[in-house]
Amino acid sequence: MFKRLMVAAATFTVACAGKGALPQQTAATPARPVVGVSLLTQTHTFYKDLEDAMQAEARTQNLDLIIVACEMDPAKQASQIEDFIAQKVSALIVAPCDSTAIVPYVEKAQGAGIPVFSADIAVNGARVTSHVASDNFAGGKLAAQTLAALLHDRGKVLIIDHPDVASVQDRTRGFDEEMKKHPGIVVVGRPSASGQRAKAMSVMEDMLQAHRDLNGVFAINDDTALGAASVIEAAGRRDIVIVGFDATAEAQDAIRKGGALKADISQYPRRIGQTVVQMVARHLRGENVPAAVPVDVSLVNGDTLKQP
Repeated sequence: MFKRLMVAAATFTVACAGKGALPQQTAATPARPVVGVSLLTQTHTFYKDLEDAMQAEARTQNLDLIIVACEMDPAKQASQIEDFIAQKVSALIVAPCDSTAIVPYVEKAQGAGIPVFSADIAVNGARVTSHVASDNFAGGKLAAQTLAALLHDRGKVLIIDHPDVASVQDRTRGFDEEMKKHPGIVVVGRPSASGQRAKAMSVMEDMLQAHRDLNGVFAINDDTALGAASVIEAAGRRDIVIVGFDATAEAQDAIRKGGALKADISQYPRRIGQTVVQMVARHLRGENVPAAVPVDVSLVNGDTLKQP
């Protein structure tokens, strides 16, 4: 009877160790490095894919991950990082919701001897051990090339922005750099929708009123693109085209249907998630890792989606 009670108690202890708690270690299971992960969201398809790949690679690398998300709240992300510092994790992976506001907390973790890695979104103003992300600058340039071609190098365009995030800053910087080669296209506004669909719908409604001669939109992610597209299509504006960023399955379906969303810049979140965990594992083994690991992007449009 005593033995059965002890087994039941051990089972209960393991079951109670959730995502936000350190995994239980026993004499029978040698301690594995524990890595804290703070994402900006767990609701977006991109981050679901990234998280799945991180978990799979962590099992391969014999690491334990504790994954939490701040859901676009910088104060919540700061608290998550402080919790990881208190738990004395072996390493920290962050995808900042505010690339500047996170800096003091990254530096605090580093001061406590915890190496910090960033995934998808960079930290502005602090050096991390390794940053793994899409080549967002190249993606922004490709978006501009695509939008310019759709508009035959003439027209008025809007950038629906999210300027607090470093990856988006790189996208818009690449977009602006490329658009210098297309003087017949004018950027008439850069409102922020914080990467959120509902806000993008509200922004797009306002912009249709403010710029009745609008021709094109660069949406910095697919929630933004899909929100803007729904408003444009509801208004019957077949003369406005959108280029998005992410190429989620929903966005690809929208492109196939031939609506306002005409093209998308495809990212590879699973590759990002896998690679950043590999960088952590290599560093913890004492190996040198690159300071930055860019992941290629590609174009998705009606033509590429028709290919077998």
